[in-house]
Amino acid sequence: MPALIPGTQAPEFILPAIDGQPWSLKQALAQGPLVAAFFKVSCPVCQYAFPFLERIFQSSAGKKVTILGISQDNRRDTQNFVKEFGINFPVLLEDTSSYPVSNAYRLTNVPSIFWIASDGEIELSSIGWSRRDFEQIHAKVAELNGAAPQSLFHPGEEVRDFRAG
Repeated sequence: MPALIPGTQAPEFILPAIDGQPWSLKQALAQGPLVAAFFKVSCPVCQYAFPFLERIFQSSAGKKVTILGISQDNRRDTQNFVKEFGINFPVLLEDTSSYPVSNAYRLTNVPSIFWIASDGEIELSSIGWSRRDFEQIHAKVAELNGAAPQSLFHPGEEVRDFRAG
């Protein structure tokens, strides 16, 4: 069964952040749309994608969208990933004994990234690395903030169109 698709209501969740503070879908959506990005620290495509997600976060910091990473690994390994890849947005910890949130979102691969509107409806579901999907997320963030999107990719930077998760 594929990951949840656009038009689907996002399942509620409550997960602890790396710092132990609980986060819920309801809490995140109270601030506006949410980008929920599921990952594993050992996943090469996650390692490729998350620095670009950090760029989107930096362009939106303190604005009308929340970006959350949801790790399928333990706290120590997740902290190392966050440090190594320079991630500054909040990262939550999935229950690694049963993966209830990953299962609720019907994940089969990581990274799996969802744009969830303020009403809880999934508007974008992206599996693996898709340059087009990241550009779309970046444009939606800029639009929410009333700005024209700046380039997500640096001049001369070689960026693939797609990498399977």
